[in-house]
Amino acid sequence: MYKSRNMFKRVVVFVLGLFVMALGVALSVKADLGVSPISCIPYVYSLTFDFSLGELTILMNILFIIIQILILRRKYSLLQLVQLPAITVFGFFIDYALTLVGGINVSSYGWQLFWCLLSCVVIAFGVFLLVKANLTYLPGDGLAVVLADLYKKEFGRVKVGFDSSLVIIGVISSFALMSHLAGIREGTVIAALFVGYLVKLANSKLSRIGSWLGEGAEADETAIVASEDTNTFPIITISREYGSGGHGVGQQIAKELGIAFYDKELINITAEKSGFTTEYIAQNEQKLAKSLLEELYMQNYAYVNDRIPPSDILFLIQSKIIREICSKGPCVIVGRCANFILKDAPNCFNIFIHANDTFRKAKLVEEYGVASAVSTKELEQSDRERANYCLNYTGKDWRDSTNYHVAIDSSLGSTEQIAHKLIELAPEAVLQS
Repeated sequence: MYKSRNMFKRVVVFVLGLFVMALGVALSVKADLGVSPISCIPYVYSLTFDFSLGELTILMNILFIIIQILILRRKYSLLQLVQLPAITVFGFFIDYALTLVGGINVSSYGWQLFWCLLSCVVIAFGVFLLVKANLTYLPGDGLAVVLADLYKKEFGRVKVGFDSSLVIIGVISSFALMSHLAGIREGTVIAALFVGYLVKLANSKLSRIGSWLGEGAEADETAIVASEDTNTFPIITISREYGSGGHGVGQQIAKELGIAFYDKELINITAEKSGFTTEYIAQNEQKLAKSLLEELYMQNYAYVNDRIPPSDILFLIQSKIIREICSKGPCVIVGRCANFILKDAPNCFNIFIHANDTFRKAKLVEEYGVASAVSTKELEQSDRERANYCLNYTGKDWRDSTNYHVAIDSSLGSTEQIAHKLIELAPEAVLQS
């Protein structure tokens, strides 16, 4: 009874999501600043041929389904044919939504921009509902998933390439059929950049919908498993500003206490257990996407429910490794949000090491082997990356002293002196290793 009721809820949310998305598409058409990438091709052809936007959307997505079948062949699951009725309903919803917004007055560019931005919000909310319903992909997303699996590529990058291809085909079709560009403008770019971000935002802010659909029980089970993994060995975690000497201090503490030390060693362990190369891990751990393109492809993971971004996978694997390491014996761990990962460990001593810019710049050159002097801007950028990483995965402020037992300025003494002082400050339970 519970499962059938839960399925009914998911179907209702899925159909509602289709309608909301269709309404967003209609608003983007009304704004006349360019439609979203997935609607580019059918919109261009609807301006030339005697077919509605909804009908051409259905036809294009049927083609996507056929391509999926041709690629997968016997591996294609017949359950995925549910994409066909889903996209059919979506197409009819688009045409209906276009009649609903027919009376909207768009008298100036300001109003065009307003309706364009609103369409992005509405489309994002529709996508969010579809993802939460977790019944099936729309055929375009389904084809991107198939291509990602086929070529062993990251889904986000494939989705960017797929959407870009649709826009290019739309541009070529527009010039070929009408000798000018139509349906693809700044609104198309705005949708490509912001819809994924808005879906991610909805995922983080509208958790009640997931709970209503039964996701809460799964989350509770995960929490129980995590709590069972809590260790009782003494652990010291060190978070540090770039160039503050946290690595050396941690190493010295581990040496004096005679316990294991983990910093860059975690890179090799993660590579062994994850399949990521050491180079990839070294470049991507403890930081988030830097470029607009990287952020764009990361946002695309919001469109599907069973794909995890590589950065999230890396964090989850390192979290598991850290818990496994700490369950085997006492140790010192530098970075990787270890203080948050081990927040339930009873004998965990958390330290934050900082220093002034002059001290950090000198240490980077003299001890870390940095070829040239580091600028204040570079220091700030590195610290900002660590803070953003911490905020993204823990929801906490990396610099907030209440997240640590001790915060210390490493410029006040030598590495050995700072290590000795921290050992003096450590509780007896941590020193009994």
